[in-house]
Amino acid sequence: MANFSKSNVPQFSVDVYQNEYLPDGGREVNAIVTVTATGGGTVGTAVGASYAPGQGPSAGVAIMVDCSGSMDYPPTKMRNARDATAAAIDTLRDGTHFAVIGGTHVAKEVFPGGGRLAVADRTTREQAKQALRKLSAGGGTAIGTWLRLADRLLSSADVGIRHGILLTDGRNEHEAPEDLKAALDSCAGRFTCDARGVGTDWEVKEVTGIASALLGTADIVADPTGLAADFTQMMETAMGKEVADVALRLWTPVGTTIKFVKQVAPTVEELTGRRTEAGPRAGDYPTGSWGDESRDYHVCVEVPTAGLGQEMLAARVSLIVPQPDGSVQNLGAQGLIRAVWTDDMVASTSINPQVAHYTGQAELAQAIQQGLDLRKSGDMDGATAKLGRAVQLASASGNADTAKLLAKVVDVVDAATGTVRLKAKVAEADEMTLETRSTKTVRVKK
Repeated sequence: MANFSKSNVPQFSVDVYQNEYLPDGGREVNAIVTVTATGGGTVGTAVGASYAPGQGPSAGVAIMVDCSGSMDYPPTKMRNARDATAAAIDTLRDGTHFAVIGGTHVAKEVFPGGGRLAVADRTTREQAKQALRKLSAGGGTAIGTWLRLADRLLSSADVGIRHGILLTDGRNEHEAPEDLKAALDSCAGRFTCDARGVGTDWEVKEVTGIASALLGTADIVADPTGLAADFTQMMETAMGKEVADVALRLWTPVGTTIKFVKQVAPTVEELTGRRTEAGPRAGDYPTGSWGDESRDYHVCVEVPTAGLGQEMLAARVSLIVPQPDGSVQNLGAQGLIRAVWTDDMVASTSINPQVAHYTGQAELAQAIQQGLDLRKSGDMDGATAKLGRAVQLASASGNADTAKLLAKVVDVVDAATGTVRLKAKVAEADEMTLETRSTKTVRVKK
């Protein structure tokens, strides 16, 4: 992580929402931790603006474009991918390091070549767009090779933010699933990556799995004509990132265990298994790169039982950035999760509205994924029950976007009770869109 001058770094704050009251013998403490970064130096600056050296965060971006044979069907797909990549290159801030990779069953450097990154300015942007014209479709798909090349190129420059954008239109057929997993494991924590599936011939779990492992976003671009707008927006977001490798550090007292940690907004992302130990009774959970934004995390802690009237600190939340020398920079924000034992039944049984809302959003994501899996396996009754529950949860929580997507897969008889009928015919793009976006949540209305 590069050093950064104070003027550019967003200020981080941590807010904790919880019901700290536990009944006699109660052990489980739930809290929603809201992390907000505000006032960074570069977000909202016009695209293409140049910075005095050291003003914008140093960044490297690798764009991985699928060039497998299937990108020729229809021929407009490859053209749209080239145009989208050109639009992304136009969105690069001057001084950003970048490369374009053509992906088939092998990964090739399209620009600049020579195992390095180019530095964005008017000349290199033009050269990169010329190089894109030579892109043609042919060959297989081995996404692990694309990611490993991106990692090598991104690590060749001394930059603070490292980011990948990956576009695929097909299944990862020319390498074993364990090869892709090994590539993701080796790239995790080294760069973040947004993944996009274009058309409807790709595997949702592959694309969402790549984004999840590399702490990026995943989405479907069902119609290739939408690629340029999507790439521009992804690159604008990447250019707005100012601090890389932020981790949520949780310290817990003796006898206390963390049951789970998950991001719950803007999407559901399980972080429990990604903990790295950080000294006695502390662990770090990776959150990736931050610009001006706010995210919510659900932390569940199991505490030892205590007597009525007693209170304890169940966990302390802070934010850190690891430094190259092995030390950490503390971002100064802290939140406390507390436990207080009481015999007041009303206090100890009320569920905090934030906790209740996000528990519902996590269940919504799970119900959609299970429902679609059951539908694919031919269990129509099971699929109807799960997708009905999803409709009920989406309606109750005000998640209108997800409700709309569900209505393309089921006929909603009564949203409040979750009574639905599976549609006899569902467009593949509609089903894939629902699955890809199933983890998108709405924030609780404060």
